[in-house]
Amino acid sequence: MRKLSMDELQRDSVEDFKNKQKNPLVLVLDNVRSLHNVGSAFRTADAFAVEKIYLCGITGTPPNKEIHKTALGATESVEWSHTATTLEAVEGLKQQGYQVWAVEQAEGSTSLADFAPIPEGKFAFVFGNEVFGVEEEVIKAAHGVLEIPQFGTKHSLNISVTVGVVVWDVLSKRLHG
Repeated sequence: MRKLSMDELQRDSVEDFKNKQKNPLVLVLDNVRSLHNVGSAFRTADAFAVEKIYLCGITGTPPNKEIHKTALGATESVEWSHTATTLEAVEGLKQQGYQVWAVEQAEGSTSLADFAPIPEGKFAFVFGNEVFGVEEEVIKAAHGVLEIPQFGTKHSLNISVTVGVVVWDVLSKRLHG
């Protein structure tokens, strides 16, 4: 075995990426404070060909050097928009036929392990503020709440990790389930 070179990876150009069909997944960042978390969400969205990111409320927006540090150029390839409130983004996505799921620890949540996305469905996942999580009004507006099972002493994961876990889990279930 050996590590592949950049040429061997045959990555899309930014233009090719913009023109290719994306996975029917949308990320919604609900008042995310850390610009590094925002950049990481962009990079994950690029890696998994996510349709779009909604940056809501106080969530920082490109261009920003702190976002760029972790996005590594993904702000140029991934479509994004900013909305004043997360609820505004969620309501718009529901009108466009997306199933909206908040990623949060909540009463009546569905374990990510048990989540079975329908293959032809369009999904939007809401990731909350680092301290306060997903806003209560957003949880109530969502179709459901997904919870990542955790087994340690901490009660949460970093948003950047959560985005990667959820997107990969949903895509792998759609591709292989």
